[in-house]
Amino acid sequence: MLDKKMSCKQLEGICAALDKNEQYQKFKAYRDKVLALGNDSLEKTIAIAVSLCLVCAVLVSFAAVALKPLQVGNKAADMKKNILDVAGLLEDGADIDAAFSDKIEAKIVDLETGDYVEGINADEYDQRKAAKDPAQSVAIPKDKDIAHIRVKAKNAKVFLVKEGGVIKSIILPMHGYGLWSTLYGFLSLDADSQTVQSINFYDQAETPGLGGEVVNPNWRALWKGKKVYAETDQPSLDKGLITEADIGEPALSLIKGGVDNTKPGSQYQVDGLAGATLTSTGVTNLVRYWMSNEGFAPYLKKVRTVKGVKS
Repeated sequence: MLDKKMSCKQLEGICAALDKNEQYQKFKAYRDKVLALGNDSLEKTIAIAVSLCLVCAVLVSFAAVALKPLQVGNKAADMKKNILDVAGLLEDGADIDAAFSDKIEAKIVDLETGDYVEGINADEYDQRKAAKDPAQSVAIPKDKDIAHIRVKAKNAKVFLVKEGGVIKSIILPMHGYGLWSTLYGFLSLDADSQTVQSINFYDQAETPGLGGEVVNPNWRALWKGKKVYAETDQPSLDKGLITEADIGEPALSLIKGGVDNTKPGSQYQVDGLAGATLTSTGVTNLVRYWMSNEGFAPYLKKVRTVKGVKS
């Protein structure tokens, strides 16, 4: 009851202040003038239309501000869900936050040196925003920009799946241009930093049914067990969309048609997307870029092991 009385007094105070405001009195006079005009008056039509636009703009702005915390929270939850998915840890009905905090650790990596970066909160670091900040990013030379992203953040956020303090898999963020859009995704590798566990694209706008098949679980399953780096002088890439890979360099590629697993070099090949050659080339390019010395190669060289490594 007391609160209601206080609210009434506050409203009375606001009304009293408005009555003394010269601009408000002018507004009231103009409002009364407009309302007195005939319905066929051009001035009245324009005034009402402008008033409606202003009211709608205020409501939309209020909704955007009020809902922003919810949007940020949903975005963070969706990102965690995608990371758990590519790590093979996503379970129906599971608590996303609990599963993520229990199994996955985020780290910030200096892409140039491959070292972990101290002093940056990994939970708050946004690699996309950093790429747009000249102080936190670098331009990519044209001859090395095979992913067509032009700039990259100096630091990247990686995710480690650990058991008993031992790294079981490494999840790396990747992005690059396809046909219509920049594809953003994650690549999950075994602790040997060579064998693919899974791939996942969480943000893309490629053609549905063609390039958009990058999110098809059946196609994503084809990546499991593939190798990233060439282990021979020249892996067989006869149908490859990219045909060069020196030993130790990224060799993983999408090919035209299906992979013949009986042929040498098939461990570096994934079925191309039918009818989506440019998207397939884009996926190959972005994987090769981020697995190269321009991307995560310096970091992966420091954690490479076939048995797992303690962080």
